[in-house]
Amino acid sequence: MAMANVHIEMFFDKDSATFSYVVSDNNTGAAAIIDPVLNYDAAAGTVSTEDADKILAYLAANNLKPVWILETHAHADHLSAAHYLHNKTAAPVAIGEGIKKVQQTFKLVFNIGDDELLAKGDYFDKLFADNETFTIGTVQAQVLNTPGHTNDSVSYLIDGNLFVGDSLFMPDSGTARCDFPGGDAHILFRSIQRIYQLPDDTNIFMCHDYQPGGRELKYQTSVLEQKTQNIHVKADTPEQEFVQKREARDKTLAVPRLIYPSVQVNIRAGQLPKAEQNGVSYIKIPLKQQG
Repeated sequence: MAMANVHIEMFFDKDSATFSYVVSDNNTGAAAIIDPVLNYDAAAGTVSTEDADKILAYLAANNLKPVWILETHAHADHLSAAHYLHNKTAAPVAIGEGIKKVQQTFKLVFNIGDDELLAKGDYFDKLFADNETFTIGTVQAQVLNTPGHTNDSVSYLIDGNLFVGDSLFMPDSGTARCDFPGGDAHILFRSIQRIYQLPDDTNIFMCHDYQPGGRELKYQTSVLEQKTQNIHVKADTPEQEFVQKREARDKTLAVPRLIYPSVQVNIRAGQLPKAEQNGVSYIKIPLKQQG
């Protein structure tokens, strides 16, 4: 998809309903990879780089040079291919500085030792502060903290295009859940208000689409469309109304299928847990006694 100064290419992982993007500068060929997916078969205990290799092939075919690998947050629904792509391209892996809080929380959940995770933003090459700017070739980009779904959620504003992670879905799907550790519906409401203050014609790119009602896949909307049509929070929706609706819905949602495998890999920027003496990495699943 060609914009004024950038080209945006979408990649879709059907298994996790995740969109990844390559945003490239039309003038220099510099590119940013956003939210790449590492394919994971939980039943077989295997990972593969099929989706990430499609991104690499696209970069090579178009003579693009990746200068950033950008994560909108430590995802709970898919494993990140950031580490793999970093090894292939040398592009730095970046995320919001809130990742430190997420690492601290899940270091305890998974009982990870200091020898493997200090929870100070380790594994990532760059931790962005709110409003920090960076460049993709000649294109200016800005980081907006948009927590609420998670502590570390950020959105990337690149030449009038906003990549929002899980904070917003397409208007007919509403908004992200807020019942993960560090999630807060009040905070998400305020983050969305920040997004709604952007120009109405700002393009918004999704991280997921679950195709409600079986409609066709959609990955792009606008600030105006969200403000006027989002089923959870329009421009004039009161905060308490949104919070009540969001919290009631969250109580009906199942735990994400891949939350434990995903989070323990993604807090390491897509790097698998340290291999044990036999050379094999293992995913930990904390068990809780019910009843």
